[in-house]
Amino acid sequence: MKIAIIGATGFVGSNILNELSSRNHEITAIVRNPKTDDNSTINWIKADVNEVENLSKLVAGHDVVVSAFNPGWTNLNIYEDFLLGAKNIQEAVKLSGVKRYITIGGAGSLFVAPNLQAVDTPDFPKAIFPGASAARDYLNILKEEKELDWAFFSPAFEMHQGITTGRTGKYRLGLENPVVDENQRSILSGEDLAVVIADEVENPKHHQVRFTAAY
Repeated sequence: MKIAIIGATGFVGSNILNELSSRNHEITAIVRNPKTDDNSTINWIKADVNEVENLSKLVAGHDVVVSAFNPGWTNLNIYEDFLLGAKNIQEAVKLSGVKRYITIGGAGSLFVAPNLQAVDTPDFPKAIFPGASAARDYLNILKEEKELDWAFFSPAFEMHQGITTGRTGKYRLGLENPVVDENQRSILSGEDLAVVIADEVENPKHHQVRFTAAY
């Protein structure tokens, strides 16, 4: 398959890039700061996600666009920048003619109780609230999208560089609620998040819905 990955150098994006590359797909890696390597299946391109017309030309002709866009957790304007970038990526994909669009959002919008999303609970970390809130608000925008065959992925609550399980290739899927283990923890490594996304790219199961995964 021919796959465009936006944000391919971040923690999430680089894991997705590595997994899809290992499956021998043809990849266009669209980033702010391109890398150089000897992998002939990866074409690195520098681009600004807010330049909609240019971005639409770059993703045109691909089978699927995967967005791991994140303006940076330390960005003081993360709420505004995330929403702007995400909406512009969505518009660029529509203009490109590509129909399949998978975007990685946050876990904060998962429901931990009826009508209660994690981002609205008292113990939700204040440091990541702006970014998590932006991802939640973008999901609500994306739910109104009727033209694209989109899917929004919410990671497990514990999905960060400190998860050392590596790539197991095992996971369980969910939709609106977090997937938890016998200890009521929602955990997934970055490598296995990439397996989830790569499996969804190759065998689409989620259409115009949000989904999640954990061990």
